[in-house]
Amino acid sequence: MTPHQPGVPADQTAASSSTPGIRARNRAALEEEILEAGRRHLARDGAAALSLRAIARDLGMVSSALYRYVANRDDLLTLLIVAAYTSLGDAVEQAHGAIPEDDLDARWDAIAHALRRWALAHPHEYALVYGSPVPDYNAPAERTTEPGTRVQVLLVRLLADARRAGRLVAASGHDENGPDGDAEVRDLAERAVGAMVRTDFFMGSGVDAPTLMTGLAAWSLVMGSVSTEVFGQLGRDSVSDRDAYFDVMVGVGRRLVLSS
Repeated sequence: MTPHQPGVPADQTAASSSTPGIRARNRAALEEEILEAGRRHLARDGAAALSLRAIARDLGMVSSALYRYVANRDDLLTLLIVAAYTSLGDAVEQAHGAIPEDDLDARWDAIAHALRRWALAHPHEYALVYGSPVPDYNAPAERTTEPGTRVQVLLVRLLADARRAGRLVAASGHDENGPDGDAEVRDLAERAVGAMVRTDFFMGSGVDAPTLMTGLAAWSLVMGSVSTEVFGQLGRDSVSDRDAYFDVMVGVGRRLVLSS
């Protein structure tokens, strides 16, 4: 229980202990303004041309004041990347969470379509996290890995659930629960991603190297389809209905992962 401070009404004391102070609220609001300005510059100039001086001018601040909130250009890029991953993760998790856990096909579709909807609504942020690397910038793993892998966590859960349900298609293209498939494919999968599946991220998931390769093949198809659309590589004359095009790609990816 919050102690009552002498000379301060009890309800005011309780309120001050449970809500951010004015200074904290002002800082949070200004940090959001900085991010919004960063997004505008990202859309207009591209990630490589981000300038803290230009953003400070937009906000009516001197550069030295802005540096109290953002250390340098790389720090701003990291904040924008984390915000983009967080927004994407929220959107995909919300769509996936609305699907019954045992409806594996619908879960796959929900993840894929949520990714596309978000990417089309936020093309410049999609380009920031999935486009060409920004010159002379290295994302700090301790800040970007967790938000950047939220979608992958859902996919790993889907692969593990598909395997337990006997619905997983192996990397060899055979039913994972049928006769043992292509030994060469299993060996290649182990060489390709064997070290990855032994990391903490995958431990306990039941996802082995061939299973992961199956998921990567299918997800690469989805990501490639989204990227070609976002980056303007689908010609109007060749793909007249982009929704139908994506539906086909999602279905092909689903069949790479899930057996009937």
